[in-house]
Amino acid sequence: MELNKQTSKHNYYAFLWHAVFLALAKNFMDVDTIMPAMMVDAGGSAFQVGILTAIMLGGARFGQLFFAPFLNNQSLKKGYLLGGINVRIVALGGMALLFYFSSHVTVCFIVWSIFILVSLFSFSGAFANISYVDILGKSVLEEKRKAFFSLKQIISSLAVLLSALLAKRVLTTTEYPMNYSSMFFIAAAVLGIASMGFWKTKEIRTSNLKIDGLLKFIQRIQKEIRTNEKLKHYILLKNTQGICIVLMPFLILYAKKMFAAGSHDIGNFLLLKVIGGVLTGIILYYYSHKVKYQNMLVMASILATLIPLFILVFPGSLLFPYIFLAGGIVFTIHDISMNGILLEVTTNENRALYTGLSGAGSILPVIFPFLGGWIITKFDFTLFFILYIMLVSLSFYFIHKLDCKK
Repeated sequence: MELNKQTSKHNYYAFLWHAVFLALAKNFMDVDTIMPAMMVDAGGSAFQVGILTAIMLGGARFGQLFFAPFLNNQSLKKGYLLGGINVRIVALGGMALLFYFSSHVTVCFIVWSIFILVSLFSFSGAFANISYVDILGKSVLEEKRKAFFSLKQIISSLAVLLSALLAKRVLTTTEYPMNYSSMFFIAAAVLGIASMGFWKTKEIRTSNLKIDGLLKFIQRIQKEIRTNEKLKHYILLKNTQGICIVLMPFLILYAKKMFAAGSHDIGNFLLLKVIGGVLTGIILYYYSHKVKYQNMLVMASILATLIPLFILVFPGSLLFPYIFLAGGIVFTIHDISMNGILLEVTTNENRALYTGLSGAGSILPVIFPFLGGWIITKFDFTLFFILYIMLVSLSFYFIHKLDCKK
């Protein structure tokens, strides 16, 4: 089956269906606010929050390196995409049951169960993401992609805004642990509805570059990085600007330690983060044909360095909650631009391979949360923020070297 305008339009709306309901589910399992707050409330330490952040935001993406050889050799990936999503639903259901029965088990059991279930949730998401990127790239016409990402961001952000209000209500009107049990049950149910969009997708069969075994894949990685300058700088950019996605869980930890933030505050932080994403999505959709990915990346790096700088200069400021508004802007710009660039530098034949290769860009985002949790435990937040600023500042060089034309 060849990709035409009718098939592209059909898939366009199927992917939007998934995006809308995923957005509704997202805040009930938000990795930047809900998950770290859940770990702290369950009795976890700063170092354990770091481990959880590494699993959620870095480790899972790094895991794509190991999934890519297998998925790359599959001409049709829809079944694997749905399989990955179903595992995520099971993991969320397990989290709901864990907190429902948490009064009957020890804190140690809860913490270890969180690690296991979140790992299952995150790595199955990474497995599904390779298939998602590949199917999206070959199922929607190239000229519609940037508009899709921006429109997806607007519609999703509006859905996220609604779910943020609902999530805040669930979080604040019920006591621990039933608030988290309810949150994860709702997330599992809505994620199941979101997956229906993929059942409707008409996947285009393609012939991929075949890779036999992990050794061949590693050799292919070395060759691609050596010969493809754009890919090399893309990976280095993910290793520098990419750590901006792991900052907000530590801001939640900071808020709990410095401001004694409770469920009501966490709900407000979540809402501000979502508002930042909504406003950014609307602006980027309106200017989608004018704004280059490169300029978006520069803006994201500037804001990402200003957030911890503000905390260092104005510790204890009453404006601290609005940092999450800026965090939502950074995350949205980073997400749209990095996904868009990945589609631009790949083809239907190598997209799954390159998505797996891009997982190499998560090496530093995997290490940094471990390091950050240890630094905060042994020293303080000041050293952590300084190191973060230094690493993100390196991203400006790689943005310049990437030289993205679109």
